[in-house]
Amino acid sequence: MKFLLISDVHGNTEVLDKLEPQFKEADVVLFAGDFARFKAPETGLPALEKLCSKHDAVFSVIGNCDDPSFLAEIEKKDISVEGSLVNWEGLVFAGSGGGSKFSGETLFERSDEELAADLDIVARQGEQQWDNLVILIHNPPKDSKCDAIANGMHVGSPLLRAFIEKHQPLAAVTGHIHESAAIDTIGRTTVVNPGALADGHYAWLEAEKTADGWKVTRASLETV
Repeated sequence: MKFLLISDVHGNTEVLDKLEPQFKEADVVLFAGDFARFKAPETGLPALEKLCSKHDAVFSVIGNCDDPSFLAEIEKKDISVEGSLVNWEGLVFAGSGGGSKFSGETLFERSDEELAADLDIVARQGEQQWDNLVILIHNPPKDSKCDAIANGMHVGSPLLRAFIEKHQPLAAVTGHIHESAAIDTIGRTTVVNPGALADGHYAWLEAEKTADGWKVTRASLETV
């Protein structure tokens, strides 16, 4: 299974066209939020429509630059995994949108408790192995390679990290922190921040089902 990982397109529809070969190669596309440009929420819908025209299997959350009401738009397209469990080809997708409270200048800033609450649906399924779970979280987990801003400070979510440590999903796909494109692990979970697609950054993740369950076989950061 080959996943095309993208995030933070910020209204740049032209870069989606540049990814045409990658869309054709991917089995599934995972988008970790921020359709819209900063302080320009109207740029989100064209980006959404362009993204959905590129592949039949897209799953997504919204980001901190997206208006909270934009969740309804991705739900109309049937690509949202926020606050839900979506089964697809033997995998399960769940997600949490928005970013941590910070400047108050973006539209969808949330408390850590709110970010983590979107994933409560996983805990409500009871104790089980989640080797086939992939989570999309716009805000990265704290203290990983994927959440450091330019001065080196780690600004990710402690509760999202705690969720990963407890449930150990197959992978966590994140974004938000443009300067922290990276691949990391938390326990058995592969964590990927592909970087901002608006700047031409994306990632690949490959996984396969083995006799012992789903395993990540490869992950890489790329630039278009």
